[in-house]
Amino acid sequence: MSVTEKSYQNKEALELLGKIYSLEIAGVTRYLHYSFMIMGYNRIPIQSWFRSNANESMQHAIIIGEKITSLGGHPPMVASRVEEKDNHSVAQLLTESLNFEAEAMVHYKDLVKVAVKLEDIALEELARGMVREETEHADEVRKMLQAPH
Repeated sequence: MSVTEKSYQNKEALELLGKIYSLEIAGVTRYLHYSFMIMGYNRIPIQSWFRSNANESMQHAIIIGEKITSLGGHPPMVASRVEEKDNHSVAQLLTESLNFEAEAMVHYKDLVKVAVKLEDIALEELARGMVREETEHADEVRKMLQAPH
C-alpha cells in the first residue's frame, strides 16, 4: 500500500471515528434524558439501566477520542443531533435506544473494514470489540421489548 493510499484511508478512519465520537457523546445526552423521563413503579431499575448506558457511551467516547488523537486527528466538539419525541413510554425509549445502537453498529462495522485496509490490527480489534458490545446491547434491548412470559 502506498503512502498516499494509507493517508487517504487514515483520513477515512478519522472521519468514521469522528462520526462515532459524535454519536457516543449524543448517547450520553440521550440516555441521561431517558433516565430522567422514566416514571412509574419500575422507575428505579430502568432509570439505573439508562444511566449505566450513559456511562458506557461516555467510556466509548473517551476511547474513541483517544484513538482519534492517536491517529493525529481532533475529536469533534459537536454531538450528533438527538431528536426528542413526545412519547416517553419505556417501550418508545427502548425502541429509540435500539435504533441508536443500530446506527452506531453500522459505523463500527465500517471502521472494521477501514482498519483491515489500513492493516491496523489495534484499530480493527477496537472496532470489533465495539461491534460486539453494541450487538450484545441491542440483543438485551430486544429482550426487554418482548412481552413478559
